[in-house]
Amino acid sequence: MRPSRNDVLMEIAAVIARRSTCSRLAVGCVFALDGRILVTGYNGAPSSLPHCQHESDEPCTTAEHAERNAIAFAARHGVQLEGSTLYVTHSPCLPCAMAIVNCGVREVIYGIAYRLTDGIELLSQAGIQSTLWNWVDSI
Repeated sequence: MRPSRNDVLMEIAAVIARRSTCSRLAVGCVFALDGRILVTGYNGAPSSLPHCQHESDEPCTTAEHAERNAIAFAARHGVQLEGSTLYVTHSPCLPCAMAIVNCGVREVIYGIAYRLTDGIELLSQAGIQSTLWNWVDSI
């Protein structure tokens, strides 16, 4: 069966997560417009800094998040994200949701719900549709 564009883009986000340099949690994302990839991102230490070495379940304070890494890359290279859809392996945290709102994303599709829901709540308040992706149906 031919996969949908959403299936393919979520699978690409999962592959991009494998590039993560954070030892606690690997997150990947894809910003796409009309089914075409604009930019990708994964979480990890800022460029030229040592990779994250996290030994506990405490939040990592070194890693930059996948969404903000992709947004920063887009800004540095003149890629407009307005009107795009974000595909991300995990639901956005509050600071990432703020950045997502400010860059004009129209929809967020995420694979795993984060324990805190304030990011998704902010997206909703801003009128941005967010959808928990059903991984089972996409396989």
